[in-house]
Amino acid sequence: MAAAISAARHKAEVTIIEHRDRIGKKILSTGNGKCNYTNKKQGLRYYRGENPAFVLPVLEQFGFQETIAFFQELGIVPKEREGCFYPASGQASSVLEVLRMELRRLSVDIRTEASLISVRKTKKGFVVQTNQDTFFADKCIFACGGRAFPKSGSDGSAFPHIEKLGHTFTDVVPALVQMKAKQSYFKSIAGIRAEISIQLYINQHLVCQDRGEVQLTKDGISGIPTFQVSRFAAKALQNRQKVQAVLDFVPYMSEEELHLELQKRFIRKNGKTAEEALIGFFSKKLIPLFLKENQIPIHEAAEKVSSSKIQKLSEYLKHVAIDLVDTEGFEKAQTSAGGVNTAEINAETLESYLVPGLYFAGEVIDIDGMCGGYNLQWAWSSGYAAGMHAAER
Repeated sequence: MAAAISAARHKAEVTIIEHRDRIGKKILSTGNGKCNYTNKKQGLRYYRGENPAFVLPVLEQFGFQETIAFFQELGIVPKEREGCFYPASGQASSVLEVLRMELRRLSVDIRTEASLISVRKTKKGFVVQTNQDTFFADKCIFACGGRAFPKSGSDGSAFPHIEKLGHTFTDVVPALVQMKAKQSYFKSIAGIRAEISIQLYINQHLVCQDRGEVQLTKDGISGIPTFQVSRFAAKALQNRQKVQAVLDFVPYMSEEELHLELQKRFIRKNGKTAEEALIGFFSKKLIPLFLKENQIPIHEAAEKVSSSKIQKLSEYLKHVAIDLVDTEGFEKAQTSAGGVNTAEINAETLESYLVPGLYFAGEVIDIDGMCGGYNLQWAWSSGYAAGMHAAER
């Protein structure tokens, strides 16, 4: 939609070919239905891919300020929360509606339920055949998304057509997604939310880390810190590498501070059991697991727990290692990592180096963002840039 608006504003006649029954469905699920459409914190560290620096020339053309102004012009009043921007209406549907209204104003031809059959490059431009009609165009933009949340339309069905035009893809995997763990005890602690620091190790090398509210699920881990590291885990699992997450359940204390706190709790002669000594410090659902993993009987008198076991428990709580074995898949992923190789695309114009007149925008390119509005920022920025340059004669 951003590409179409940009191209139309630059005097091009534009047709959107959409294989679902409605354009923009994916927007409705963003930001838990509130649409975190950009973030004032911008920079290279918020974007990932084989070559994250690919985003810089595009963001210079259409970045945070341009995005705020673009949506304000369309009717969206920005509302900020910790750097994240949402429509003041609190509804993702508002963002979708103003985009649709602008497309109507610009007389963009929208063809829904039009499945691609072929895309051919000719001397005069492109011939695009669908199940409904055949289209002729001077320029062609693939803004088809990746493979995340396929019900919205981004199901990878356009990838074979891109490959037939000569382009290659880096591995496409789920990103910003829940992770599955090998350990069976997660069934007993499902539903707990806690402030946790996650360190991700691939083949025993620390790759990245994040901290915040983690949700423990019946199969593993979820929540924003999990999402932030998941694309690296998914890529490594695709390559059959060993992936471990080390969870720190007390990130606000040093190991020494934690050890002292545990000692105070266990040595008091107040008649408490080992389990009771930890109530008020951890979720009651977690305590039996922590004690079991450290061979401390839950009903043992707290004062009888040996100092060596208290030391072991404090070390364990700061370094709970779990084996990650899979993601929850594209169906539950907020975005996908991987895509068209950026070495094959001009970073300034987003035009293909291989096929003149062919452009790419958004998630289909090997660029993915962190949580916080970065994937939508990339969509608006790359879409607007691709549309503008494609409209040039």
